[in-house]
Parts: sequence; C-alpha cells; structure tokens
Amino acid sequence: MGDENQNDKVPLVEETKVKVLFETEASLGPDAKADYPPAGTNSIYSAILSRNEAVKDAKRLKTFLELRDKYVNKKVVFEDPLFPANDSSLFYSKKPSMKFEWKRPSEICENPQFIVDGANRTDICQGELGDCWLLAAIACLTLNEKLLYRVIPPDQSFTENYAGIFHFQFWRYGEWIDVIVDDRIPTCNNQLVFTKSFRSNEFWSALLEKAYAKLHGSYEALKGGNTLEAMEDFTGGVTEFFELSEAPKELFKIMRKALERGSLMGCSIDVFSASEMESRTEQGLVRGHAYSIIGLQEVIRLIRLRNPWGWVLWKGPWSANSNEWSTISIADKENLKKQTVETSEFWMSFDEFKKNFTKLEMCNLTPDTLQGDERHSWTVSVNEGRWVRGSSAGGCRNFPETFWTNPQYRLQLYEEDDDPEDEKVACTVVVALMQKGRRMQRHQGARFLTIGFSIYEVMRGKNQHLQKDFFLYTASKAKCKTYINLREVTERFRLPPGEYVIIPTTFEAHQEGEFILRVFSEKRNRARANKEIEHDGIQGEKKKKPKFTKRHACHSCLSVLFELMLNKLFLHQDMQICANELKTIMKNVLAKHSEIKTEGFSLETCRSMIALMDTDGTGKLNLQEFKHLWRKIKEWQVIFKRYGKDKSCSISSFEMRNAVNDAGFHLNKQLYDIIAMRYADEHLNIDFDSYICCFVRLEGMFRAFNAFDKDGDGIIKLNVLEVSHNVLICVLNLRKSKSWGAWIAQRVKY
Repeated sequence: MGDENQNDKVPLVEETKVKVLFETEASLGPDAKADYPPAGTNSIYSAILSRNEAVKDAKRLKTFLELRDKYVNKKVVFEDPLFPANDSSLFYSKKPSMKFEWKRPSEICENPQFIVDGANRTDICQGELGDCWLLAAIACLTLNEKLLYRVIPPDQSFTENYAGIFHFQFWRYGEWIDVIVDDRIPTCNNQLVFTKSFRSNEFWSALLEKAYAKLHGSYEALKGGNTLEAMEDFTGGVTEFFELSEAPKELFKIMRKALERGSLMGCSIDVFSASEMESRTEQGLVRGHAYSIIGLQEVIRLIRLRNPWGWVLWKGPWSANSNEWSTISIADKENLKKQTVETSEFWMSFDEFKKNFTKLEMCNLTPDTLQGDERHSWTVSVNEGRWVRGSSAGGCRNFPETFWTNPQYRLQLYEEDDDPEDEKVACTVVVALMQKGRRMQRHQGARFLTIGFSIYEVMRGKNQHLQKDFFLYTASKAKCKTYINLREVTERFRLPPGEYVIIPTTFEAHQEGEFILRVFSEKRNRARANKEIEHDGIQGEKKKKPKFTKRHACHSCLSVLFELMLNKLFLHQDMQICANELKTIMKNVLAKHSEIKTEGFSLETCRSMIALMDTDGTGKLNLQEFKHLWRKIKEWQVIFKRYGKDKSCSISSFEMRNAVNDAGFHLNKQLYDIIAMRYADEHLNIDFDSYICCFVRLEGMFRAFNAFDKDGDGIIKLNVLEVSHNVLICVLNLRKSKSWGAWIAQRVKY
C-alpha cells in the first residue's frame, strides 16, 4: 500500500486476549486400555509407533548398546558424567533440608527389576517432588503399550547384560532423542525420595523420571508444569486445551473419541494465587494438582480419574460410599469398581467433572479432529525461529510500532479439503507454536513466556518481510483465541486456498526466546520464512544503491569549510591521517551539525573507517580516501535522519532493518538480530556512532565477499588459510592487521 492511500485511513485496533496460568503443583508435593488407530491409518505420526525412523533409531540404539557392552566387558558399572550423582543434578536454588544419598537399586533392595508384570499406572507413586503433571502424563502413557515402549525400550534389566546403564526416548522439538542415564537414584533412609512403584523392587518409573530430569537439567526443574508438556514429549503429538467453562456441547463425545484414538488426557483446577496452590475444595479435590483421565463409562456418562499421589480424596457423587451406587445394578456396580484397579482411582459424573475442574488437556497422536469420524493423512511444515530483543521481539498487536518486526512465515495453501458435504471451499490447517528450552533455563530465572500468533492473508507471489503499514491497516484473517503462558499454543482453522503470513509473537515486546512453528494441513502446504529470513545459514546480499538527489549529495557551507580544514591538515603533515587524527576531525565537524546530537565517533569506529577505505595498506587515510569516506557518511546520515528519533539523537534498533535496506544492503534475519545485539543500548536505541560503525563494517564485509566472488554467482570457496588470515581480519577488524581496503585491493588485483 502506498502512503497516499493510507493518509486518510485509521489504524485498525484488534482485541488481544491473554491468560496467565499458574503451573500445576509449582510447590513441593505432599511432605479399559484404549485401542490405537488401525495399523493402516495414514498419519504424519505413524513413525511414532511403526518406527519408520529406522536409521535414527539404529544410531540411537547403537550408541546405547556400544556404551553398555563396553562397561559389561570391562566389568564395571556406568557412571553418567553429564548427570552426576551430586547436588547439581538435584536442585539449582535452595538446598532441601533432607540428606540425599544416591544408591543403585541393588543397594536398596534384593532382586531389583526394571519392569514387573508389565508397566502400568500402579507403578507410579509420587514422592517429594512437585511433578504431578509429569506423573499424570506417565499414567496416561501406560494405557497404550505401543506408545509406552516407544518411550521406555523394554529390553533392559538388572540381570542380563547389566552395567548400571539405561536409556529412554523422548520427542524433542521435532525429533526423537535418546537419553542415557546410570541407575543411581536419590534416596533418604534407604527409601526412594521421588517417584516410585508400589512394588519396592520395580524401578522403571524412577529411572524414567531421572532421564526426564536429565533432559531438563535437574530434578528441581520438574517442579510445576502442565501435563501437556510431558504428553507431547512422550508422543510428539498435537496438543489441545479446553476451558471447561467454555467447552463445546459434544465434549463427552470428543473425550470418548480421544481415548479410542490413543490420545492422552489430563485435567486440573486452576489457581490464581500462590496461597491457593494445593488447597482442597469442599469435595476433596486438590487445586493446582494434575489428574489423569484414564477411562469413560458411556451409559451413565462417568469419567474415571487417577490421583498421582496414590490415594483418593474425592467426596462427591460417585465417590466410594456415595448413594449413587445404589441406583445401578449390582453387575454394573461390580464392573465399574473392577476398573478402578488401585486406591488412587475414582469415578465422577461428567456433569460434576465440568463443574469441579477448570481445564482439560489433551494430546492427540494426529491432528484429526475429534468432532467427526473422518481420518486423514496430514502434511507438516516445521520452522524454527527466535525472538531477539531489539530486533525481532516485537510483541503482539498491542505494540503497533514493533509488531511488524516479529518473525514472519509464509503459508501457501494450494488445495482445498476433500469434503463433498462442505459447500465452503477451504483448507484445514492446524498451527502449533511451541517455545523451546524454557524449563532447562529455569536455573537462570526463565519461565514460560505468554505466546500466541496471528495469520494474515497476503497477495500471491510477494515474498518480502511485511512492513509496519501493512499491519496498521490490515486485519488478521485468523488468530489464536488467547495468548497464554503454556509451552505450546495450538489452534485449528479453515482457510480459503491462498497465501498467508503467520506471525508468532510473545504478548509483551522485547521478550527473548526460541520457538518451533509446526503447520499441519490435510492437503499439500508450504510454510517457510519470508524472504529475508533464511534458516540454512547466514547469508546477505548487497542491493543496488538508492539514488540520492543533488540536494543530498552537494556540499553545504559546512562541508566546504570541512574540506578547507582537511586540505590544511593533509598539507602540514605527512599527507595522511591516522585513527586518532580522524577522530579529532570528525568530532570538530559533527559538533557543527545541530541536527545530529553526537559527541563524534569513537576510536573503534574510526579504525573501522580506515580499515574500510585504506587501499594502500598504510593504516592511514590520504585525502582522496577520506573524501570517499565522507561521501559515504553523508549518504548514511540522510538515512539516519529519516528514521531518527528525539531530533536524530538515535534510531530504534527495530528501525535499523529499514535503514540497512535503504542503504542498499539485504540481510537475513540472523544478521538483523546480530546487529541489534551488538549495537543497541539498554533502551534498544542505536546512536549515530554505532550506526555508522555498523554500516562501515557491513560495507567492508560485502566488499570482502565480492573480492572472492570472481564469478559473480554469490558463492565463494575459501581454504583454511584464507579463512583464518583474511576473513577474520575483515570480521574482527584487528588493530595490527593489514587493513580491509588494502587486502581487498590485493585480492581484486590478483
């Protein structure tokens, strides 16, 4: 859109909803199997069960088997150097009062077993760690053996080929990884401190918890969370989140189909203050605590739940001694009670479930909707990105000045769904935005960011980073229902075929983090970063320089005075100036530029200027070299004033993207991020000195590249000596090295 068309327009205002959740059990804890979808089902996640990732699985297994056999042959037990048996693996903040002792199962009991009579939910009893959210997910995992043994390879024991080493597999940001641990487990008074089985000699659940703790850095990192996190790590599935106060009318049907298709489900009661955490409701349920949903009874519409603590606190309808049991036949009563195989399980009516719980968490093995009977094959596009403060952390639509700087991903939908009953031509799309690494960074104070995304329809064929004006005057085509501080936000949409741009953002601006964006569609799609954002390496391109009018290029009276002063300086000395002399000259001249508030250029910037313009290798500038430099600075000054703020004292680091483009440089997202991190101050502004220093170095980098690119195809080949001797000189601008200009001149010459 041109500026002429927008002068009379009023910027759009879109409502952005936000919800902040307390993590489930953020404080210390208390001091009918479903059939998997038919084997022939086409699914992007069929690899989870069929293990069609044969090559990766073989490599992971080889690594584990090699280590195990090595220690078996040496007749010594494995000790994991990456997750040592000391306090660093237990906690990162306050040291617990109890005294821990790490022991192997053979030191705890006689005849230790990895799995006894199959792994099931009775093997999961919570200990002193507030990770009920994890244990609720493990309990759901045991309902499906195929899923379970994808995570817990079963061919492990304390007898055959025992070497104190075990391994588990988790889905991690798009791929399955193998986590190897030794079998030393934290104990106190010879009892397991954390997760344990009700059988004193069974240890798969304790070792699984240890492997998951290693994945996140420590046991303490597992305190508090949402069941969806672990469910996704166990399956690589697609998460859904239901507010029960706003649940669809067919929710019971959705839950039934979820269990039939092998989905994992959990529920909890939200808390809104720390004082509410783990408090009890009148009917005995625990607020801020995760429960597993493990079964349904359709006729009476009952839901079977499990408490990871190992006992039941429910006192409402259909509790153990309630009157509701007298309303059904003895046979039905016995059948229902048989399904609660342990004291931690209980039944609740569906209406009481919606009344007492506030959220339902669900992890589906495929993106198929649970509101219909159709099964589909899905295509998926995966993109990784990051929000960088001052460059690409623009925040939500509440921040119109910076929203446009967020990462942008173009989505091309080519074909509509195959649904003859649907008169509306549309494509089904599931968008899943997941933030990365936040739990592992807890020791640094990191918490989950409040995230979300918007989708905008764009013209076909134009693959450029959309600018601020586009978002000011264009409404989103679709967006997530609410911004929320969960690891992943997922929404399902039906969009007409066309091209779109997905904008993943944090709710607040200037918040840094990494993310993975997955886009599922029933038909072929292509989701990739907009043109300036490349994910297969740092690349750049020098664009054609913009034209400057004579008004910009001609010398003012100040420039004439400046040239006379220069001629005098060059005449009375050795016809050349060094970095210190250049600094003095620049300071005197810029002091007379009232439109730019600056104290001159730093010595570092002046050295970069000489390194760029010095073509004879003297480390100084002659008059002609200086005049060329001054013309460059005048051109860049015009751009600086165009985007300057506070009377051209500085420019926003977010505007640096446009300034760089106007100067004729085309960079990718990584380079814009680097510029913001390198040159912006604590207020995310870039002053004139840093601005010029950046442009000088960009000019030098592109000159260096072009000197090597003799064929003009945008590709260069360097040997080790050329990299170490030449490129490092260019990038690092070492003080005592040959200058860029002389080096480039030599490259061009030969």
